[in-house]
Amino acid sequence: MKKHVITAIALLTFGAGTLLSSAANASPMEDQKSFQEFFKKRFKDTEFSDYKNGIYSIHPESRKQWEEIEDFPPYEIAVERGEELWNTAFTNGKTYADCFGEDVTAVRAKYPHYDAENDTIATLEDDINKCRTANGEKPFGWKKGAIADLSSYIAYEGRDAPVNVKLPESEKEIAWYEKGKTFFYAKRGQLNMACADCHVYYSGRMARSETLSPALGHPTHFPVYRSKWGNMGTLHRRYAGCNENIRAKGFKAQSDEYKALEYFQTFMSNGLAFNGPGARK
Repeated sequence: MKKHVITAIALLTFGAGTLLSSAANASPMEDQKSFQEFFKKRFKDTEFSDYKNGIYSIHPESRKQWEEIEDFPPYEIAVERGEELWNTAFTNGKTYADCFGEDVTAVRAKYPHYDAENDTIATLEDDINKCRTANGEKPFGWKKGAIADLSSYIAYEGRDAPVNVKLPESEKEIAWYEKGKTFFYAKRGQLNMACADCHVYYSGRMARSETLSPALGHPTHFPVYRSKWGNMGTLHRRYAGCNENIRAKGFKAQSDEYKALEYFQTFMSNGLAFNGPGARK
Protein backbone atom coordinates (compact mmCIF):
# COMPACT_ATOMS: atom_id res chain seq x y z
CA MET A 1 0.00 0.00 0.00
CA LYS A 2 2.79 2.41 0.96
CA LYS A 3 4.54 1.70 -2.34
CA HIS A 4 1.38 2.58 -4.31
CA VAL A 5 0.96 5.86 -2.41
CA ILE A 6 4.57 6.86 -3.06
CA THR A 7 4.19 5.97 -6.75
CA ALA A 8 1.01 8.03 -7.07
CA ILE A 9 2.64 11.07 -5.46
CA ALA A 10 5.66 10.68 -7.71
CA LEU A 11 3.46 10.65 -10.81
CA LEU A 12 1.62 13.72 -9.61
CA THR A 13 4.89 15.49 -8.96
CA PHE A 14 6.11 14.69 -12.46
CA GLY A 15 2.82 15.83 -14.04
CA ALA A 16 2.67 19.16 -12.23
CA GLY A 17 6.29 19.91 -12.94
CA THR A 18 5.86 19.12 -16.61
CA LEU A 19 2.86 21.41 -17.13
CA LEU A 20 4.33 24.29 -15.15
CA SER A 21 7.57 24.00 -17.09
CA SER A 22 5.81 23.95 -20.48
CA ALA A 23 3.58 26.86 -19.50
CA ALA A 24 6.34 28.97 -17.94
CA ASN A 25 6.54 31.40 -20.85
CA ALA A 26 2.90 31.19 -21.94
CA SER A 27 0.70 34.27 -22.02
CA PRO A 28 -2.40 34.42 -19.78
CA MET A 29 -4.61 33.75 -22.82
CA GLU A 30 -2.50 30.74 -23.80
CA ASP A 31 -2.70 29.49 -20.22
CA GLN A 32 -6.47 29.87 -20.20
CA LYS A 33 -6.93 28.07 -23.51
CA SER A 34 -4.74 25.09 -22.56
CA PHE A 35 -6.30 24.92 -19.08
CA GLN A 36 -9.85 24.77 -20.42
CA GLU A 37 -8.93 22.39 -23.25
CA PHE A 38 -7.39 20.02 -20.69
CA PHE A 39 -10.73 19.60 -18.93
CA LYS A 40 -12.74 19.40 -22.15
CA LYS A 41 -10.60 16.43 -23.16
CA ARG A 42 -10.46 14.87 -19.70
CA PHE A 43 -14.23 14.91 -19.12
CA LYS A 44 -15.64 14.64 -22.63
CA ASP A 45 -19.22 14.08 -21.46
CA THR A 46 -19.33 17.31 -19.46
CA GLU A 47 -20.68 20.44 -21.12
CA PHE A 48 -18.30 23.36 -20.65
CA SER A 49 -21.02 25.52 -19.07
CA ASP A 50 -21.66 22.86 -16.41
CA TYR A 51 -18.26 23.29 -14.75
CA LYS A 52 -19.88 26.04 -12.69
CA ASN A 53 -21.36 23.17 -10.66
CA GLY A 54 -18.01 21.87 -9.49
CA ILE A 55 -17.77 18.17 -8.65
CA TYR A 56 -21.39 17.69 -9.70
CA SER A 57 -20.44 18.43 -13.29
CA ILE A 58 -18.44 15.20 -13.50
CA HIS A 59 -19.97 12.87 -10.87
CA PRO A 60 -23.53 11.74 -11.78
CA GLU A 61 -24.29 9.95 -8.49
CA SER A 62 -23.31 12.93 -6.36
CA ARG A 63 -25.23 15.22 -8.69
CA LYS A 64 -28.52 13.40 -8.00
CA GLN A 65 -28.09 13.92 -4.25
CA TRP A 66 -27.08 17.55 -4.78
CA GLU A 67 -30.11 18.28 -6.96
CA GLU A 68 -32.38 16.94 -4.21
CA ILE A 69 -30.63 19.15 -1.65
CA GLU A 70 -31.13 22.15 -3.94
CA ASP A 71 -34.91 21.81 -3.47
CA PHE A 72 -34.33 23.12 0.07
CA PRO A 73 -30.81 24.56 -0.08
CA PRO A 74 -28.92 24.90 3.21
CA TYR A 75 -27.62 28.33 2.17
CA GLU A 76 -31.12 29.79 1.97
CA ILE A 77 -31.03 31.23 5.48
CA ALA A 78 -27.63 32.82 4.79
CA VAL A 79 -29.04 34.53 1.70
CA GLU A 80 -31.93 35.92 3.77
CA ARG A 81 -29.56 37.20 6.44
CA GLY A 82 -27.36 38.72 3.76
CA GLU A 83 -30.30 40.53 2.20
CA GLU A 84 -31.15 42.03 5.58
CA LEU A 85 -27.55 43.21 5.96
CA TRP A 86 -27.58 44.76 2.48
CA ASN A 87 -30.72 46.73 3.29
CA THR A 88 -29.75 47.81 6.83
CA ALA A 89 -28.24 51.28 7.09
CA PHE A 90 -24.95 51.94 8.85
CA THR A 91 -24.95 54.30 11.82
CA ASN A 92 -24.14 57.16 9.42
CA GLY A 93 -27.25 56.41 7.37
CA LYS A 94 -25.46 54.96 4.34
CA THR A 95 -25.77 51.38 3.08
CA TYR A 96 -23.71 48.90 1.08
CA ALA A 97 -25.42 50.24 -2.03
CA ASP A 98 -23.48 53.48 -1.51
CA CYS A 99 -20.27 51.47 -1.94
CA PHE A 100 -21.29 48.92 -4.55
CA GLY A 101 -24.11 50.62 -6.45
CA GLU A 102 -27.86 50.23 -6.28
CA ASP A 103 -27.97 47.27 -8.66
CA VAL A 104 -26.94 44.33 -6.49
CA THR A 105 -27.28 41.94 -9.44
CA ALA A 106 -24.26 43.59 -11.08
CA VAL A 107 -21.88 43.33 -8.12
CA ARG A 108 -20.67 39.72 -8.10
CA ALA A 109 -19.37 39.72 -11.67
CA LYS A 110 -17.01 42.63 -10.93
CA TYR A 111 -14.77 40.46 -8.75
CA PRO A 112 -11.95 39.70 -8.58
CA HIS A 113 -10.19 42.47 -10.47
CA TYR A 114 -6.91 44.34 -10.40
CA ASP A 115 -7.01 47.53 -8.33
CA ALA A 116 -4.42 49.78 -10.00
CA GLU A 117 -4.66 52.54 -7.39
CA ASN A 118 -3.58 50.21 -4.57
CA ASP A 119 -1.67 47.66 -6.69
CA THR A 120 -3.67 44.74 -5.32
CA ILE A 121 -6.40 42.32 -6.28
CA ALA A 122 -9.83 43.50 -5.21
CA THR A 123 -12.08 40.71 -3.95
CA LEU A 124 -15.72 40.88 -2.97
CA GLU A 125 -15.11 40.11 0.70
CA ASP A 126 -12.24 42.57 0.95
CA ASP A 127 -14.38 45.33 -0.50
CA ILE A 128 -17.23 44.46 1.87
CA ASN A 129 -14.98 45.17 4.82
CA LYS A 130 -13.51 48.27 3.18
CA CYS A 131 -17.06 49.54 2.78
CA ARG A 132 -17.75 48.90 6.45
CA THR A 133 -14.63 50.62 7.78
CA ALA A 134 -15.12 53.57 5.41
CA ASN A 135 -18.52 54.05 7.01
CA GLY A 136 -17.34 53.78 10.61
CA GLU A 137 -18.28 50.13 11.14
CA LYS A 138 -16.13 47.29 12.45
CA PRO A 139 -14.96 44.79 9.80
CA PHE A 140 -16.45 41.30 9.69
CA GLY A 141 -14.37 38.18 10.22
CA TRP A 142 -13.04 36.92 6.90
CA LYS A 143 -13.98 33.26 6.69
CA LYS A 144 -17.57 32.77 7.89
CA GLY A 145 -20.49 34.40 9.62
CA ALA A 146 -21.83 37.76 8.48
CA ILE A 147 -19.33 38.20 5.65
CA ALA A 148 -20.36 34.86 4.16
CA ASP A 149 -24.03 35.77 4.59
CA LEU A 150 -23.65 39.09 2.77
CA SER A 151 -21.53 37.63 -0.01
CA SER A 152 -24.09 34.78 -0.31
CA TYR A 153 -26.84 37.29 -0.98
CA ILE A 154 -24.70 39.21 -3.46
CA ALA A 155 -23.73 35.96 -5.19
CA TYR A 156 -27.33 34.77 -5.32
CA GLU A 157 -28.52 38.01 -6.86
CA GLY A 158 -25.67 37.86 -9.36
CA ARG A 159 -26.24 34.29 -10.52
CA ASP A 160 -25.81 33.58 -14.23
CA ALA A 161 -23.65 36.66 -14.78
CA PRO A 162 -20.67 35.71 -16.96
CA VAL A 163 -17.23 35.18 -15.46
CA ASN A 164 -15.15 37.66 -17.40
CA VAL A 165 -11.99 38.67 -15.57
CA LYS A 166 -10.13 41.31 -17.55
CA LEU A 167 -7.07 40.07 -19.41
CA PRO A 168 -3.94 41.04 -17.42
CA GLU A 169 -1.98 43.48 -19.57
CA SER A 170 0.14 45.86 -17.51
CA GLU A 171 3.36 44.72 -15.90
CA LYS A 172 1.84 44.91 -12.41
CA GLU A 173 -1.31 43.04 -13.42
CA ILE A 174 0.76 40.26 -14.95
CA ALA A 175 2.89 40.08 -11.80
CA TRP A 176 -0.25 39.37 -9.74
CA TYR A 177 -1.41 36.83 -12.30
CA GLU A 178 1.96 35.06 -12.25
CA LYS A 179 1.92 35.03 -8.45
CA GLY A 180 -1.43 33.21 -8.49
CA LYS A 181 -0.32 30.84 -11.24
CA THR A 182 2.85 29.95 -9.36
CA PHE A 183 0.89 29.32 -6.17
CA PHE A 184 -1.50 27.03 -8.05
CA TYR A 185 1.27 24.86 -9.51
CA ALA A 186 3.92 25.07 -6.77
CA LYS A 187 4.59 22.18 -4.39
CA ARG A 188 4.19 22.85 -0.68
CA GLY A 189 3.68 21.24 2.68
CA GLN A 190 4.82 17.95 4.15
CA LEU A 191 2.94 16.09 1.40
CA ASN A 192 4.76 18.13 -1.27
CA MET A 193 1.64 18.72 -3.34
CA ALA A 194 0.16 21.56 -5.40
CA CYS A 195 -3.39 22.69 -6.04
CA ALA A 196 -2.96 21.33 -9.57
CA ASP A 197 -2.06 17.85 -8.34
CA CYS A 198 -5.49 17.22 -6.85
CA HIS A 199 -7.67 19.40 -9.03
CA VAL A 200 -6.05 19.11 -12.46
CA TYR A 201 -4.00 15.93 -12.87
CA TYR A 202 -5.90 13.85 -10.32
CA SER A 203 -9.34 15.41 -10.85
CA GLY A 204 -12.13 12.87 -11.02
CA ARG A 205 -10.19 10.32 -8.99
CA MET A 206 -10.65 9.33 -5.38
CA ALA A 207 -8.95 10.75 -2.30
CA ARG A 208 -10.09 8.52 0.51
CA SER A 209 -13.88 8.45 0.08
CA GLU A 210 -14.20 11.67 -1.95
CA THR A 211 -13.88 12.37 -5.66
CA LEU A 212 -11.53 15.24 -6.44
CA SER A 213 -13.23 18.16 -8.18
CA PRO A 214 -11.97 19.84 -11.38
CA ALA A 215 -10.24 23.18 -10.86
CA LEU A 216 -12.15 24.69 -13.77
CA GLY A 217 -15.06 26.60 -12.23
CA HIS A 218 -13.85 26.41 -8.64
CA PRO A 219 -14.46 30.09 -7.76
CA THR A 220 -17.88 30.33 -9.46
CA HIS A 221 -20.03 28.84 -6.72
CA PHE A 222 -18.64 30.48 -3.57
CA PRO A 223 -19.41 31.11 -0.82
CA VAL A 224 -20.54 27.56 -0.04
CA TYR A 225 -22.35 25.68 2.67
CA ARG A 226 -20.22 22.63 3.45
CA SER A 227 -21.72 19.74 5.36
CA LYS A 228 -18.30 19.27 6.95
CA TRP A 229 -18.42 22.83 8.29
CA GLY A 230 -22.12 22.91 9.12
CA ASN A 231 -22.24 26.52 7.93
CA MET A 232 -21.25 28.92 5.17
CA GLY A 233 -17.68 29.69 4.27
CA THR A 234 -15.78 31.93 1.87
CA LEU A 235 -13.40 30.85 -0.87
CA HIS A 236 -10.40 31.84 1.23
CA ARG A 237 -11.65 29.66 4.07
CA ARG A 238 -11.58 26.76 1.62
CA TYR A 239 -8.08 27.69 0.47
CA ALA A 240 -6.92 27.56 4.08
CA GLY A 241 -8.49 24.12 4.52
CA CYS A 242 -6.71 22.79 1.44
CA ASN A 243 -3.39 24.08 2.75
CA GLU A 244 -4.02 22.33 6.05
CA ASN A 245 -4.85 19.07 4.25
CA ILE A 246 -1.39 18.92 2.70
CA ARG A 247 0.22 20.10 5.96
CA ALA A 248 1.46 23.31 4.46
CA LYS A 249 2.13 26.71 5.97
CA GLY A 250 -1.13 28.59 6.32
CA PHE A 251 -1.88 32.05 4.99
CA LYS A 252 -4.44 34.48 6.31
CA ALA A 253 -7.69 35.00 4.44
CA GLN A 254 -7.30 37.94 2.05
CA SER A 255 -3.52 37.52 2.07
CA ASP A 256 -1.71 38.42 -1.14
CA GLU A 257 -1.21 34.70 -1.77
CA TYR A 258 -4.91 33.86 -1.68
CA LYS A 259 -5.95 36.99 -3.53
CA ALA A 260 -3.54 36.12 -6.36
CA LEU A 261 -4.78 32.52 -6.39
CA GLU A 262 -8.41 33.67 -6.63
CA TYR A 263 -7.45 36.03 -9.46
CA PHE A 264 -5.68 33.26 -11.41
CA GLN A 265 -8.38 30.65 -10.85
CA THR A 266 -11.22 32.97 -11.79
CA PHE A 267 -9.43 34.06 -14.96
CA MET A 268 -9.04 30.37 -15.86
CA SER A 269 -12.84 30.08 -15.47
CA ASN A 270 -13.70 32.89 -17.89
CA GLY A 271 -16.64 31.94 -20.10
CA LEU A 272 -18.54 30.16 -17.34
CA ALA A 273 -21.26 31.78 -15.22
CA PHE A 274 -21.31 32.64 -11.54
CA ASN A 275 -23.49 30.18 -9.66
CA GLY A 276 -23.12 30.95 -5.97
CA PRO A 277 -23.83 30.36 -3.25
CA GLY A 278 -23.38 26.60 -3.37
CA ALA A 279 -23.78 23.49 -1.25
CA ARG A 280 -20.99 20.94 -0.98
CA LYS A 281 -20.08 17.95 1.20
